[in-house]
Amino acid sequence: MCLYAMKVVDKEALALKKKVHRAEMERKILKMLDHPFLPTLYAEFEASHFSCIVMEYCSGGDLHSLRHKQPQKRFSLSSARFYAAEVLVALEYLHMLGIIYRDLKPENVLVRSDGHIMLSDFDLSLCSDAIPAVQSPSSSPDTAFPAVLPYARSRSKKTFSCLMNRLFRSKKIQTLNSNRLFVAEPIGARSRSFVGTHEYVAPEVASGGSHGNSVDWWALGIFIYELIYGRTPFASQVNELTLRSIVKRPLTFPTLSASSTLEQHARDLISGLLIKDPNGRLGSKRGSADIKTHPFFKGLNFALIRTLTPPEIPGLRTRRMASFQDKATPFDYF
Repeated sequence: MCLYAMKVVDKEALALKKKVHRAEMERKILKMLDHPFLPTLYAEFEASHFSCIVMEYCSGGDLHSLRHKQPQKRFSLSSARFYAAEVLVALEYLHMLGIIYRDLKPENVLVRSDGHIMLSDFDLSLCSDAIPAVQSPSSSPDTAFPAVLPYARSRSKKTFSCLMNRLFRSKKIQTLNSNRLFVAEPIGARSRSFVGTHEYVAPEVASGGSHGNSVDWWALGIFIYELIYGRTPFASQVNELTLRSIVKRPLTFPTLSASSTLEQHARDLISGLLIKDPNGRLGSKRGSADIKTHPFFKGLNFALIRTLTPPEIPGLRTRRMASFQDKATPFDYF
């Protein structure tokens, strides 16, 4: 039996809130995606004043709910490493399409029946161009702490637009030599919109300035921190104080020293991703190509990550399906 999830949007309600463009953006992006860690759009149709999109149903819920079921409401380092790696691969694909996600948080990372992840909700995403570059291994960054890296600056003049469907079917990308590094990061994209969840927004967003691709890498740092420590690093009870902390407060960890080498690597990675200056932030210039080489991911074959056994495999559970039906509510774009 195949199960599907359907997202139903009230078009009239969206029009009153002047947020129709968000629903249109999500639909446009879903039509572009072709990746194991991202949704597949199976169907779309209109019913009265409702707009409906049909996607894969994820029986494992989301990582926010799953985290709260863990001991001390936090994941083990190995589990956090696994989920962070799959999210990184998904963000890499989006950035190569010229899409800045802008809404990474555990609630938006769903778990499929096989235990692998699926990013969801693209209504806040920004579509732009990705600038490709082919670099040699000699330009690989130094991952020493702190992570202000000597990124390569050579760029091709040709751009990949986020409107180019099925980018990865391009023969040019498939025939790259194994000793060359392909980098395509939408570094030219800019926006001044305040979007995202307060605890996850980058300093440049919290301060009201313009932002670009680096906001996704900041959010990845917050995401990894929350998986490991059970909370986000700058959260306050009042949103305004949270934003002020994001801009001004230095990053700290629950304990002065790490309990293991892997945790030290995790802290090092988080520190690089949570550099407040977006231009110095890990991933800001070469995206995932810089982040994948960090010692936290040492020994992990990203090309074969889909073959790894996930920390938890939920399977298809009828009780989850019943719970999903009981809690179903009209969807709203905020």
